Amino acid sequence: MTTKTTIRSGETPAASAGVARLDQQLCFALYSASGLMTKLYRPLLDPLGLTYPQYLAMLVLWERAPSTVGALGEALGLDSATLTPLLKRLEAGGLVSRRRDAADERRVLVEPTAKGQALREKAAGVPSALACQVPLEAGELRSLHGVLTRFVAEMRKASSEAAE
Repeated sequence: MTTKTTIRSGETPAASAGVARLDQQLCFALYSASGLMTKLYRPLLDPLGLTYPQYLAMLVLWERAPSTVGALGEALGLDSATLTPLLKRLEAGGLVSRRRDAADERRVLVEPTAKGQALREKAAGVPSALACQVPLEAGELRSLHGVLTRFVAEMRKASSEAAE
Protein backbone atom coordinates (compact mmCIF):
# COMPACT_ATOMS: atom_id res chain seq x y z
CA MET A 1 0.00 0.00 0.00
CA THR A 2 1.34 3.42 -0.89
CA THR A 3 0.29 6.76 0.44
CA LYS A 4 0.27 9.90 -1.57
CA THR A 5 1.52 13.09 0.07
CA THR A 6 0.09 16.30 -1.23
CA ILE A 7 2.38 19.31 -0.99
CA ARG A 8 0.61 22.62 -0.72
CA SER A 9 1.84 25.67 -2.59
CA GLY A 10 4.94 27.16 -0.92
CA GLU A 11 5.38 24.15 1.35
CA THR A 12 8.57 22.11 1.24
CA PRO A 13 8.53 18.29 1.15
CA ALA A 14 10.18 18.26 4.60
CA ALA A 15 7.49 20.53 6.06
CA SER A 16 4.74 18.38 4.62
CA ALA A 17 6.36 15.32 6.22
CA GLY A 18 6.29 17.03 9.64
CA VAL A 19 10.00 17.91 9.70
CA ALA A 20 10.72 21.47 10.79
CA ARG A 21 12.67 23.60 8.37
CA LEU A 22 16.32 24.34 9.08
CA ASP A 23 15.59 27.92 10.14
CA GLN A 24 13.10 26.56 12.68
CA GLN A 25 15.56 24.18 14.33
CA LEU A 26 16.88 25.22 17.75
CA CYS A 27 20.02 23.19 17.16
CA PHE A 28 20.80 25.19 14.03
CA ALA A 29 20.22 28.52 15.78
CA LEU A 30 22.63 27.48 18.56
CA TYR A 31 25.17 26.13 16.07
CA SER A 32 25.05 29.30 13.98
CA ALA A 33 25.29 31.56 17.04
CA SER A 34 28.28 29.58 18.34
CA GLY A 35 30.09 29.86 15.02
CA LEU A 36 29.43 33.59 14.80
CA MET A 37 30.64 34.19 18.36
CA THR A 38 33.83 32.25 17.67
CA LYS A 39 34.35 34.35 14.54
CA LEU A 40 33.90 37.58 16.54
CA TYR A 41 36.47 36.43 19.09
CA ARG A 42 39.17 35.58 16.53
CA PRO A 43 40.52 39.12 15.91
CA LEU A 44 40.47 39.79 19.65
CA LEU A 45 42.34 36.59 20.55
CA ASP A 46 44.85 36.46 17.66
CA PRO A 47 47.04 39.20 19.21
CA LEU A 48 47.09 37.16 22.43
CA GLY A 49 48.15 34.02 20.54
CA LEU A 50 45.06 32.12 21.69
CA THR A 51 42.37 30.18 19.92
CA TYR A 52 38.83 30.42 21.30
CA PRO A 53 38.98 27.00 23.07
CA GLN A 54 42.38 27.94 24.55
CA TYR A 55 40.92 31.24 25.77
CA LEU A 56 38.08 29.37 27.49
CA ALA A 57 40.57 27.00 29.17
CA MET A 58 42.63 29.95 30.37
CA LEU A 59 39.51 31.65 31.76
CA VAL A 60 38.82 28.58 33.89
CA LEU A 61 42.44 28.37 35.03
CA TRP A 62 42.56 32.06 35.90
CA GLU A 63 39.49 31.53 38.09
CA ARG A 64 40.54 28.32 39.79
CA ALA A 65 44.03 26.94 39.58
CA PRO A 66 45.51 24.54 40.01
CA SER A 67 42.77 22.48 38.44
CA THR A 68 42.69 18.82 37.56
CA VAL A 69 42.31 17.94 33.90
CA GLY A 70 39.01 16.29 34.83
CA ALA A 71 37.64 19.40 36.55
CA LEU A 72 38.79 21.57 33.67
CA GLY A 73 37.10 19.24 31.17
CA GLU A 74 33.91 19.29 33.22
CA ALA A 75 33.87 23.09 33.38
CA LEU A 76 34.39 23.32 29.62
CA GLY A 77 32.21 20.38 28.64
CA LEU A 78 35.17 18.68 26.95
CA ASP A 79 36.45 15.13 27.26
CA SER A 80 40.07 14.28 27.99
CA ALA A 81 40.80 13.30 24.37
CA THR A 82 39.84 16.81 23.23
CA LEU A 83 41.32 18.68 26.18
CA THR A 84 44.75 17.03 26.30
CA PRO A 85 45.98 18.30 22.88
CA LEU A 86 44.69 21.78 23.75
CA LEU A 87 46.60 21.73 27.03
CA LYS A 88 49.73 20.44 25.32
CA ARG A 89 49.62 23.44 22.94
CA LEU A 90 49.16 25.84 25.86
CA GLU A 91 52.06 24.17 27.65
CA ALA A 92 54.26 24.35 24.54
CA GLY A 93 53.47 28.08 24.40
CA GLY A 94 54.62 28.47 27.99
CA LEU A 95 51.17 29.48 29.26
CA VAL A 96 50.39 26.51 31.52
CA SER A 97 52.23 23.80 33.37
CA ARG A 98 50.99 20.27 33.95
CA ARG A 99 52.15 18.00 36.73
CA ARG A 100 51.04 14.83 38.47
CA ASP A 101 49.24 15.34 41.76
CA ALA A 102 51.58 14.17 44.54
CA ALA A 103 48.58 12.96 46.57
CA ASP A 104 47.13 10.96 43.65
CA GLU A 105 49.42 10.13 40.73
CA ARG A 106 46.41 9.41 38.50
CA ARG A 107 45.40 13.08 38.55
CA VAL A 108 47.11 15.75 36.47
CA LEU A 109 47.08 19.30 37.79
CA VAL A 110 47.13 22.25 35.42
CA GLU A 111 47.90 25.86 36.30
CA PRO A 112 48.94 29.03 34.50
CA THR A 113 52.63 29.84 34.42
CA ALA A 114 53.86 33.38 35.14
CA LYS A 115 53.53 34.03 31.39
CA GLY A 116 50.00 32.63 31.48
CA GLN A 117 49.10 34.84 34.45
CA ALA A 118 50.51 37.90 32.66
CA LEU A 119 48.28 37.12 29.70
CA ARG A 120 45.26 37.53 31.97
CA GLU A 121 45.83 41.28 32.14
CA LYS A 122 46.16 41.51 28.36
CA ALA A 123 42.93 39.54 27.94
CA ALA A 124 40.97 41.68 30.40
CA GLY A 125 39.53 43.88 27.65
CA VAL A 126 38.28 41.03 25.48
CA PRO A 127 34.75 40.73 26.96
CA SER A 128 33.98 44.46 26.65
CA ALA A 129 35.47 44.63 23.14
CA LEU A 130 33.27 41.70 22.14
CA ALA A 131 30.15 43.19 23.76
CA CYS A 132 30.59 46.28 21.58
CA GLN A 133 30.27 44.07 18.50
CA VAL A 134 27.14 42.17 19.55
CA PRO A 135 23.94 43.76 18.21
CA LEU A 136 21.92 43.32 21.41
CA GLU A 137 21.21 45.61 24.34
CA ALA A 138 22.86 44.86 27.69
CA GLY A 139 19.57 43.59 29.15
CA GLU A 140 19.02 41.30 26.20
CA LEU A 141 22.54 39.90 26.59
CA ARG A 142 21.98 39.23 30.30
CA SER A 143 18.66 37.54 29.54
CA LEU A 144 20.14 35.44 26.74
CA HIS A 145 23.04 34.42 28.97
CA GLY A 146 20.64 33.38 31.73
CA VAL A 147 18.49 31.30 29.41
CA LEU A 148 21.48 29.60 27.79
CA THR A 149 23.17 28.93 31.14
CA ARG A 150 19.98 27.30 32.45
CA PHE A 151 19.58 25.37 29.18
CA VAL A 152 23.13 23.97 29.38
CA ALA A 153 22.76 23.03 33.05
CA GLU A 154 19.48 21.22 32.44
CA MET A 155 20.83 19.44 29.35
CA ARG A 156 23.94 18.30 31.27
CA LYS A 157 21.75 17.11 34.13
CA ALA A 158 19.46 15.17 31.77
CA SER A 159 22.47 13.71 29.97
CA SER A 160 24.12 12.50 33.18
CA GLU A 161 20.83 11.02 34.44
CA ALA A 162 20.36 9.16 31.15
CA ALA A 163 23.89 7.77 31.41
CA GLU A 164 23.21 6.30 34.86
